[in-house]
Amino acid sequence: MIYKVIHTLTKSGITEISIVLGGESVGDFIRLLGDGKEFGASFSYVYQQGAGGIAEALNLTRCIVAGEKVAVILGDNIFEDTFAEEVKQFDNSNDSSCMLFLKEVSDPERFGVAELDGEGTILNIEEKPKIPKSNLCVTGLYFYDKNIFDVIDRVIKEIGYSSRGELEITDVNNYYIKTSKTKSVIVNGFWSDAGTFRTLLKCSNFIKKQHNNQIK
Repeated sequence: MIYKVIHTLTKSGITEISIVLGGESVGDFIRLLGDGKEFGASFSYVYQQGAGGIAEALNLTRCIVAGEKVAVILGDNIFEDTFAEEVKQFDNSNDSSCMLFLKEVSDPERFGVAELDGEGTILNIEEKPKIPKSNLCVTGLYFYDKNIFDVIDRVIKEIGYSSRGELEITDVNNYYIKTSKTKSVIVNGFWSDAGTFRTLLKCSNFIKKQHNNQIK
C-alpha cells in the first residue's frame, strides 16, 4: 500500500517526501523504505505519538517543509491517476491557496463531504454527515500553500482538537475555503481508501487488475 502511495507522489513530480509514522512498526517502515533512493526520491521521517489526526501529523513536519508549498497524501489512499499537471498548476500559480481532490462515491457519509455551488466552487466541507449534501467526498490528497502552518495555528487556537481527540483536517480545509481561494479537482480514475475490510479488498483487486494488465 505504501509503495502505491509513494508512486502516486513521484509520478506526479514530487520527490522530497516526509513520511509521518506512528505505533510500533516505525522501524519496519524505515528498514523497508530506506532513504528513498530506490524510488528516485528523498525521504525524511517524523514520529506521531497517538492518533492526533491528519492535521496534527502535517503539523509535525513543520521543521522540514515550513515556507514551502506542500502536498499531503494519506497512506491508505489508492489513486489510479497521477497529478503532474495539477502539481505544476498549483506550484506556478497564485490563483489558489488550497487544492482539494474530490471523488463521487456511493457512501459519502463515511467521509468529509463537499458542498459546491453551481460553478463548482466549494462552499463547505461537512465531516461524516448523516445526511450528505452531495456524493462528492474529499479524498486524502490535499495541496496547500506556504501559509499552511499559520492556518493550523489558527485552527488550534480558534477551534482546537475535536471530541475524538484529533486535530481535524476538515477544519483546516474549511478555514482555507472561508478565507482564501480553494480550487477543487474531480478525480476521474479509480480512487478508494483502505479504511474498511471492504475497501481494502476493493483496493487490492484494483492493484491486482493493474498488475495483470501490465504483464499481459
